[in-house]
Amino acid sequence: MTDQAVRVISPVVRGSGAIIVHRALADAMPGYELVSYDARWEYFPVLLPLLSCRDADLVHCTPEYAAYAVPGGKPLVVTFHNYVLDEFMRPYSSLLQRLHYRTDLLWAYRRAVKRAGAIVAVSEYTAGLVRQYLSPALPVQVIRNGVDASLFHPAGKTHPERGVRVLFSGNPCLRKGVDLLATIADRLAPDVTICVTGGLRGGLSSARRSNIDLIGKIAYSQMPGLYRDVDMLLMPTVREGLSLAVLEAMASGLPVVATDCSSLPEQIDHGKGGFLCVPGDVGDFAARANQLAADAGLRREMGEYNRARVEHQFVLGRMQEDYLRLFQQLK
Repeated sequence: MTDQAVRVISPVVRGSGAIIVHRALADAMPGYELVSYDARWEYFPVLLPLLSCRDADLVHCTPEYAAYAVPGGKPLVVTFHNYVLDEFMRPYSSLLQRLHYRTDLLWAYRRAVKRAGAIVAVSEYTAGLVRQYLSPALPVQVIRNGVDASLFHPAGKTHPERGVRVLFSGNPCLRKGVDLLATIADRLAPDVTICVTGGLRGGLSSARRSNIDLIGKIAYSQMPGLYRDVDMLLMPTVREGLSLAVLEAMASGLPVVATDCSSLPEQIDHGKGGFLCVPGDVGDFAARANQLAADAGLRREMGEYNRARVEHQFVLGRMQEDYLRLFQQLK
C-alpha cells in the first residue's frame, strides 16, 4: 500500500461489522484515523459533533454520522454497509428502531448523500436499495468488503472424534434469523450441533436445546480459530449489506447455508459453495445442513470452492486499494 498525503478521519459506531472494515483501512493506510462511538449516540444526534473531524482532510463514514458532524467544505465519502430503512424491514425492527428509521435517520441519510463527494455501497444489492429509496440518480460506487485470507484460512486437520458443528455468528436479532434456530435445531440429525455466538439475547434463553451450544460473545481476534473448529456456517438472515461472517467462513474453507435474499447470492454460488434457502423455511435450512453434515467430501469440496472464490474476488488488499484510489481522487 502506497503512502497517502491526505489525512482521513473515520467515525464509526462500535460493535458493528462496519468498524471491522474501517479498521482494516486504518491498518493499511498512513493518515487514516478510526474514531469509534457508541451506537446510542445516534438517538441523540446533537452529541455527534463532539467527535470533531475538523482536522481531517477527508472524512469517511457511514450515513448515520455524516449528516451531523462533518465540517462544511471537507470532502466526504459515505459508505453504505447495509440499508434497513425500507418497509420490508419493519417486522424485523423494534418500535424504537422503526421510529428512528422513519424520522431522523431517514433525514440523515438524505442529507448525507447530498453532502457526499462520493457514495459507496458494499454490494450491488445495497447500491440498488440506496438508489431506490433515496434517489435513482445517485452515483453509487460498489466497493465490496474484503477479508484477510492469511488470517482466515482452512483448518489443517479434521475433527473425526466429534459430531458436526454448525456455526451461527452475528448479532442475535430477528434480522439475522435467530428466532429460527430452535426450530432448525429440532430438525437436525442427532450428531449435529448449532454453535451460537452472542449470548442469550434474541429469545434463545427460552429456546434451549441439547444441540444448541450457546458459546457466548467471542472476541474478533478469536474468530479465525472458531471458524476452523466448525464444519459450516448457517445464515438464516433476511438482509445483509455484504456479510463479513460469510466471507470469513468462505476464506476459512467452510460451506455456507444461507438465505436466498439480499446480497447473499453475490457471495455464495448455490450448489458450489453452499446452499441458498427459501427465506424463513426452517425445513429447507435443516435439510441442507443435514445434507452437508452427512457428506464430509461435499463439505470439503464446497469449502475449497469458497476459499478460491475469496482469493479471486474478496481479498482485503483489493478493497483497500479501491478505497485508497477513491480517497486520492477526492483530496
